[in-house]
Amino acid sequence: MPHALVLAGTNSQPRSKIYYPLKLKTVPRPSPGPNELLVKIEAAALNHRDLFIRQSLYPNISFQAPLLSDGCGTVVEEGPGCVNSLLEKLVILTPCRGWAENPDGPEDWADFRTIGGTEPYTSLGAAQHYAVVSESEVEQCPLHLDPVQAAALPSCGLTAWRALFVKSQNAEIGRNILITGIGGGVALHVLQFAQVVGCNIFVTSSSQEKIAKAVQLGARAGVNYHQDDWPAQLKEKLPRDRPFLDAVIDGAGGNVVIKTTPLLKPGGVVVNYGMEESQMTDWPMHAVFKNIELRGSTAGTRMEFADMVTFVGEHKIAPVVSRTVRGLDCVEAIDGLFEDMKGGKQFGKLVIKI
Repeated sequence: MPHALVLAGTNSQPRSKIYYPLKLKTVPRPSPGPNELLVKIEAAALNHRDLFIRQSLYPNISFQAPLLSDGCGTVVEEGPGCVNSLLEKLVILTPCRGWAENPDGPEDWADFRTIGGTEPYTSLGAAQHYAVVSESEVEQCPLHLDPVQAAALPSCGLTAWRALFVKSQNAEIGRNILITGIGGGVALHVLQFAQVVGCNIFVTSSSQEKIAKAVQLGARAGVNYHQDDWPAQLKEKLPRDRPFLDAVIDGAGGNVVIKTTPLLKPGGVVVNYGMEESQMTDWPMHAVFKNIELRGSTAGTRMEFADMVTFVGEHKIAPVVSRTVRGLDCVEAIDGLFEDMKGGKQFGKLVIKI
């Protein structure tokens, strides 16, 4: 029988200490309806969202829904009315629902959801052997990617695409881009996308090893953000003919604007896609005087997802995978992937090969 990885509910702990265990649940093999596909999931990837769900820090948690939003699999059955001839093809699941094409945000925020571990889509999630999805909610996998690499792409690739191309408006040759907190999935996708279009990429990290790996991937230089003078160090590394930052792509929040405003050009952009350091971002008057723009960015449209996958295919981009676990039934080993994420140990995506 097929299985799904779900949360095991517990109400015995104080809310501040909640960390839901994982549980393997037996489920029936589903059948696709009209315009639907039955996908045999080959691989699924973790995101910080999944950690937040286990910590009860995410809304609409479901103890029935399979976990994880990001997955890749083979179409093994087509329902009536399917037109794209995807049978036996490897496809990537779209992670979001309810955001078609509006460039400003979901058409109706009340309907916007990310699948995996939450309501109302209690049958959707990548951590299961089989999933039924609408034919319109998959993209054919670029031919150069294997299932593990493809599973690493959806949420982080989409978030990175929107942050860099749509929100920063600085994805151009010769522009100086700072990516904070290199090592996470979004930051690495931003690096890979920016490298393709010819940006000068700079990174921050608390790990010299991660900075070195980022340089191997195409970054020009990096600095350790645990050192108080890191902005001054970064300034010394900027090109002499363009000694300023055009944009910062940030997932930390906190004092990032204070730290980077002296380095940003007048009218420069800070794009924030998350707040790992703090739920607040400081906004100094210096940023106002320099006309710095702070732009929030989260996920992306269905159209942007398609554009991102096409771009990855055209440029043969391979998502960086930090570690894999083989087998959905290896719950203890999967728990280890979550521990990697909690400790910030990963450089790239954490993936389950199902």
